[in-house]
Amino acid sequence: MTPSDAPYATLTSVSPERGLHTLVLVRHGESEGNLADRAALDAEQPRLDLEVRDADVDLSSTGVDQAEAVREHLISLPEDERPTAVVSSPYVRARRTAEIAMDGLDLPLVIDERLRERDLGAFDGLTWIGIEQDYPEESKRRERMGKFYYRPPGGESWADVVQRVRQVLLEMEERYADQRLWVFSHQATIMAFRVAVEGFDEARVLQADKEEPLANCSLTTYRRGDAGLELESYGDTVAVDRGGEHVTHEPSHATENDVSDVDVSDGDVSEDDE
Repeated sequence: MTPSDAPYATLTSVSPERGLHTLVLVRHGESEGNLADRAALDAEQPRLDLEVRDADVDLSSTGVDQAEAVREHLISLPEDERPTAVVSSPYVRARRTAEIAMDGLDLPLVIDERLRERDLGAFDGLTWIGIEQDYPEESKRRERMGKFYYRPPGGESWADVVQRVRQVLLEMEERYADQRLWVFSHQATIMAFRVAVEGFDEARVLQADKEEPLANCSLTTYRRGDAGLELESYGDTVAVDRGGEHVTHEPSHATENDVSDVDVSDGDVSEDDE
């Protein structure tokens, strides 16, 4: 079975029980958007050189290698540690990472749009330079609202992403009761899971996002404990390291202007290494 032929399913079965055995959150491999962001910022350009919408941004060649490293890691795991269910964001870079990583495991890949990356609305495709040029008034609005609650024109706030993650997590707890679930998604979405699962408040999640960069194809693992899901590891690059592949994540491109504290991580422009 080739990655493109991987079977798809929908969330249709409901268990009378609740509680995942294991939840593994995988950030997608390096994308063409990551490369376009770096090139645009190095050249001090206002916009990324991308001709596709954010949802269609594909993996770079390095991202494909990273996804293959995850597959090799999965193959090396004992049978009782391998995933029993897989769900992915519909965005190409996340879905392809899942397809490549899960190839050969004979598991249906469920696609759920609630796992997509944060929508940045009018900021999509812009670097911080472009945002300053086209939307100078947004700096004051973001400063007043705070980064967690700030919503770009036509886009989503971090709080918006947390709301949809809370909803999908409740479903997962029921529909994949006692299963080992792997979720392929994006940086902002994975940080939203930390709010939903670990109870991070606004200050803590923003601090973690700034101080603990989430690498491409890194694994964040939760296991069932006495109080529910408990964090076992965050942003673990064991799969990429063992595969001998290059570990990639985005540097900060902050400036003195708060609204320009932005970066592209998953294929579109985002704030503070989302």
